[in-house]
Order: sequence, then structure tokens, then C-alpha cells
Amino acid sequence: MKTILTGNHAVAYAVKLSRVKVVSAYPITPQTTIVEKIAEMIAKGEMDAEFVNVESEHSALSVVYGSALAGLRSFTATSSHGLLYMYEMCWWVSNSRLPLVMAVVTRTIGPPWNIHTDHTDLMTLRDSGWIIAMAENAQEALDLTIQSFKISESLNLPFAVGLDAFVVSHTAEVVDVPDQETVDEFLPERKQAYRVDPNDVFAVGNIADNLETMRIRREMALDMEKAKGVIDEVGREFGEIFGRRYGLVEEYMVDDAEYIVVMTGAWSGDAKEAVDILRERGIQIGLLKLRYIRPFPREVIERLDDRKILVVDRSFSMGHRGTLGIEVGNVVDCKNVVAGLCGVDVGFEDFKEMFERFVRGELGEVEWWI
Repeated sequence: MKTILTGNHAVAYAVKLSRVKVVSAYPITPQTTIVEKIAEMIAKGEMDAEFVNVESEHSALSVVYGSALAGLRSFTATSSHGLLYMYEMCWWVSNSRLPLVMAVVTRTIGPPWNIHTDHTDLMTLRDSGWIIAMAENAQEALDLTIQSFKISESLNLPFAVGLDAFVVSHTAEVVDVPDQETVDEFLPERKQAYRVDPNDVFAVGNIADNLETMRIRREMALDMEKAKGVIDEVGREFGEIFGRRYGLVEEYMVDDAEYIVVMTGAWSGDAKEAVDILRERGIQIGLLKLRYIRPFPREVIERLDDRKILVVDRSFSMGHRGTLGIEVGNVVDCKNVVAGLCGVDVGFEDFKEMFERFVRGELGEVEWWI
């Protein structure tokens, strides 16, 4: 069924279709309408799940940590300061190897007070053991959320689905919403390596030998690499059933491109328009959209070593480069532009000028687009 949905409501419908059993969240703009919609569906009897109201984001993730341990498919959502407040629990969830899904509506971290998008909050999860995906639009928000449960449960690693504040979260678009029977075919009942049973002697998060703790981290790292194959397989299966193929990246006019732009998130759509304009002028330029930040698609980027590469970042690590600039720059030589922080609007005209300067060799190693 095709209908008009905001990105946030697309996530909510995906949670319902995925037959999630426990949802807990604390309201924070611009995430709130995700869980408001879920709460409404539960109250109307349209969704068979428990919604747990809590006093903070830390408590919200703590609740679904417990329900995930008990073997129930669980979900939460947050933004910005809410994610920072629950950050401690993010590590408990991942190090406990729990399958769990969280939507992060990306929002600037203050002060000054700001509710608009940049990617700094989502990027704080990079080293915590969470799989991290970023949706370009409402359709991807729905599709990635459905896939996230299957991927998370296949690997026993938590999964964060990112979507840009307001640009995706509150913008209404035509979305193809699949029927329940088809989603059930794609996403069977939850699988988990272990679960807490009150009748069994079992401990999670207790004190462990130092070497055992290091082994856990190594196993997580190995499984994060393994996730690349799982993501590709799940994306292929999703494409066969729903007609929309997914993977670690989306390549837009990359095959014959001499110049490659690397970026993630909603503004990739505007960047594609700029690529189209420059292509019409005979400039061989393409776009590599990172659909996943973790696992990082290193092998894909390595294949671009003979091209000229520009990374456009919506986050900055307080080092010399933007966050993605560091990641990509560890693999290949690249230029880096930091833009759109704190909700500053960057449209296709900006990208057109930026890409033209890149092609003409006028960009420095790192530039701030202000």
C-alpha cells in the first residue's frame, strides 16, 4: 500500500510490522512523534506490544535492555541529548550482545539550544559496538528499520537507524508500506543466542576476568566485520521480496566517474541532483552514499583508490577533519568539506558549487562550508 508518511511515522509503521513486543522511550524533539504514533497504535489495539513510560532516556534503554534479555523483540528511539543521556546503557547493550533496535533522529548537541540536524549525535556510537545505518528518506527509514531487526538478531549486535531531523523525520512523502503477511515472510520470530530465564542460573554484566572481557570485544569486532555479509544478504533478500535492494552503500553514477563524492544521509538527494547537472556538462562525477557507518564499508572505498575523492561531512570530530573524512581518509586520499552543522541548510546549488570547485582543484585538504 502506498501512502503519505513522515519519516518518523514510517519508522513507527515498520516497528509495528516487525511485531515488536516491548517499546520504551522518553520524548525528545524531533524523535517524539515516532513513539507517539507507536503508543497510539498500541492503545487502539492495532499493535500487540507493551509501551513502558519512563522518566529519562537512560531508563528507556534500560527497560528494553531488560526486555531484550528476556527474549522479546524490543525498540526505542531518541535524539541528541537523549542519546548522550543513555550512552552508558548503549555499551551495556552491545557488550551484552543483545539484539535491539533504536531509531536516532539526528539533532545538534547544544549549547546553544538547537533542534535541527547534524550527525554528531549518531556518530558517538561508532566505537560502541552498534551497527549504524543512515536513511536518506522516509522509504529508506521504513525499509531499514524492518531489515534492522533481522540483521541485529542474526548477529546479536544492536542496531541504530539514523534519520535527519525534520528533513526526513517530519517531511511527508509517498511511502510503500508492505502488508503484514509479506513482512512476516521476511522477518520470522526473533532469534537470540541466549536469554535470561528465572529458572536458570545465568548472569549478564557481572565482573569478568580481564582477558575474557578483551575476548568479548574481539568477538564483537569480528562479528562487526561479519555483519557486512549479513547486511548484503538481508538486503538482497529484501530486494527479492519488496523490490528495493539494499546494501552497505548506494553507488550513483560511480562506475565511470573520475571524481567521487562520499556522504551519508538525507542531503544525498540534493547531491545527486548536483551530480546530474554536472554530468550534463560532461563532468565525470559520481556519488557514493554510505548507507552504513558501522560496519564501515572499507573494501568498497579501497576500490576507489584511483579516483579523486571528496568527503562531505555533517559532523566534526575536533581533530583535523570531519568524522567521515577521518574514516575515509584512513583508507584512501581524499579532500574533506565540513558543512551543514547545526541545521545550516545546504542545497543542490551549494553542492553544485562545491563539486565544481572540487573538480577544478580549488578545495584545500579540509574546508568549512559556511
